[in-house]
Amino acid sequence: MRKSNVTRKTAETDITLDLSIDGEGNSAIQTGIGFFDHMLILLSKHGLFDLEVTCDGDLEVDQHHSVEDIGIALGQAFREALGGKEGITRYATVSSPMDEALSSISLDISGRSYLVFNVEGLKDKVGSFDTELVEEFFQAFASNAKVTLHINLLYGKNSHHIIESIFKGVGRALDLASQQNSRIKGVPSTKGTL
Repeated sequence: MRKSNVTRKTAETDITLDLSIDGEGNSAIQTGIGFFDHMLILLSKHGLFDLEVTCDGDLEVDQHHSVEDIGIALGQAFREALGGKEGITRYATVSSPMDEALSSISLDISGRSYLVFNVEGLKDKVGSFDTELVEEFFQAFASNAKVTLHINLLYGKNSHHIIESIFKGVGRALDLASQQNSRIKGVPSTKGTL
């Protein structure tokens, strides 16, 4: 089982995160941000990761530090749990519909951090959640997981549906790209390293 445990304590957040890549989609999430908890549960469920997250953050300031720092911790955990990346599929592209919204996610577990985030038209908030933090979360995740991640909204109107489509799609892409393929010997790179 490819697993990792990350703790991150700063003046702004105190995070404990446990990740099992080869899980069943079970999760226990407590960030203090209800909508964000829902999105992390979806990412875990559709990515078939087992994920536990607790975060005590400075929500009296705003949600930014908690969301970004959880992205950092999840990225670190994902990179650590993958180990040497031997035999992984590496690439994945998925389209993920959620009612009227459709997003496309493309992922490369490349060892290089890059985020493309083409998502227009989100309302400022879903409930009390600041929707601009979706990009911040995935930027922090991609930077610390050292993956290339392209998130493109093809269309959609409802901000909840759009964000849900994205989180489900990223979970599915992470699952596909991290799966081990017996036909792949060593790391899937002509360089010999990822």
